[in-house]
Amino acid sequence: MVSTLAVPGTYPTLADALEQAPDGAVITLAPGTYRERIDPGGRALTVRASGEPRSAVVDASGLGGPALSVTSGRVEVEGLALVSDVHPAVRVAGDRAELRLRDCELGAEQNAGLKAENGALVEAIRVLVPGGESGFEFSYADGTVEECEVRDVKADGVIVVGSKLTVRRTTVSGCGKRGVYVYQSGPLIEGCEITGIGDVGIMVVHSRSVRVMATTVRQTGRAGIEIGADCTAEIERCVVTDTGDLPVRVDPRARATVSLTDSGGIPQAGVATAGMTQDLAEMDRLITELNSMIGLAGVKDEVRALLDEIQVNEWRRSAGLSVGAVSHHLIFTGAPGTGKTTVARIYGQLLKALGVLPDGRFREVSRRDLVGQYIGHTAEKTTSVFEDAMGGVLFIDEAYTLARAGGAAADFGQEAIDTLVKLMEDHRDQVAVIVAGYTREMSDFLDANSGLASRFAKTMEFENYGPEELVMIAGRIARNDDYLFGPGLPEALLDHFGRLERNRNFGNAREARKLLEGMRKAQSGRLRAMGRMPSRDDLRTLTVDDLRVAAR
Repeated sequence: MVSTLAVPGTYPTLADALEQAPDGAVITLAPGTYRERIDPGGRALTVRASGEPRSAVVDASGLGGPALSVTSGRVEVEGLALVSDVHPAVRVAGDRAELRLRDCELGAEQNAGLKAENGALVEAIRVLVPGGESGFEFSYADGTVEECEVRDVKADGVIVVGSKLTVRRTTVSGCGKRGVYVYQSGPLIEGCEITGIGDVGIMVVHSRSVRVMATTVRQTGRAGIEIGADCTAEIERCVVTDTGDLPVRVDPRARATVSLTDSGGIPQAGVATAGMTQDLAEMDRLITELNSMIGLAGVKDEVRALLDEIQVNEWRRSAGLSVGAVSHHLIFTGAPGTGKTTVARIYGQLLKALGVLPDGRFREVSRRDLVGQYIGHTAEKTTSVFEDAMGGVLFIDEAYTLARAGGAAADFGQEAIDTLVKLMEDHRDQVAVIVAGYTREMSDFLDANSGLASRFAKTMEFENYGPEELVMIAGRIARNDDYLFGPGLPEALLDHFGRLERNRNFGNAREARKLLEGMRKAQSGRLRAMGRMPSRDDLRTLTVDDLRVAAR
């Protein structure tokens, strides 16, 4: 039987009800204003107004956070008005967080009405955002926005970044900047009305598989719809009128099919029939996977820039224009545990999806796989490994160990380097070689052969993770293993990681994984000492005490 907790009534405050509500409970709010915040704490909960829609107002202004914050669990909110100030009215983040909003109003004077991030899943139905900084922001989160309204926001109405989002029968009006902004995403925008926009009605950047269907765009400061370079889009049965620029502007390097109704004509230049040889869906998936990695902002930018260059070269080749020789070989520098191997794997798969390499196979090797024990053996081993990696990525970890130490003639690592230099030049279009290691030592490695540095297209620096990022990494590892952090543990982890010395032995993400392994062992001992069968929550929850034991 579902537990129903009435506020006020059964419980005097919303906080009291949230503290006592069991998993699956329903909390009802009578009409009125509640100067509180809603944080379900990972449970499955429903919170609804007992009166007319939006008659119950949860106002978190000045309370240091969103009116509703969901980081895990399945939450449904019906008929509430949710208000904040410098924070989003609603924030949902994490790949275990699901939120369903129905018949709600969201207000945040200096932030978004709703901000969904980091793998969250959101369904918003008949939700109003009547002002604030922006309306709906989806950043690497998926979901549906249906029959909603965003009006009179200072910036963008709907922002979609790295997300799979469906926007249906939704009105966006009176935005100071763009009506809908799409970046590295493939949303469906269907049956919507976008009007009174200060900038572009719908702007699409670095995105593929974007569909805009039966949508009206009018009264825009610039173009009604703009499709940027390296994008693919379908615009069907749309009405685009009263625009400050062309109704539809398509970059010559984009691929789009355009079908407008009563729009006064469309520009022909740059509008092309969709259809590319690359695996666009796979590219979208891989770019989303790359972007979902914690930190590494500079590395992500560098990879995207390389992909842009490769794509433009493919277009030039198709157009019969000259294309210079391009190397796909890279240098990754930085400490262990900073994501170098993961990025290398994704890079190889992206090259395959772009049609640059025949397959995305990943071969990781170290010195012992390349260096032999006698003259001539090293060249043979290195060539065999190289040929086995052809068509994909050859990843050489701690590559600096190949460099001849102190000029020792008996060290065959130099022979491996010299063999690699020739093979990389002869087969640069058939393989991507990525060498990785500590920053200083990799500089010495490049000096081992005069032609080595010129074989690589770019050096990417992987910086150490900060304490906040390590807490996020630990949280992701824990969630993937079906663990939860108990009260105060994120703050304790932040303090712990902040005190760690970042010397040569610092392992970055490996430190987080090692610590969690210790915490799980500590939890096992704690649960065995309880003297009773632990509950499901007991089995899932890691505590500050577990951290203290593991840290010792």
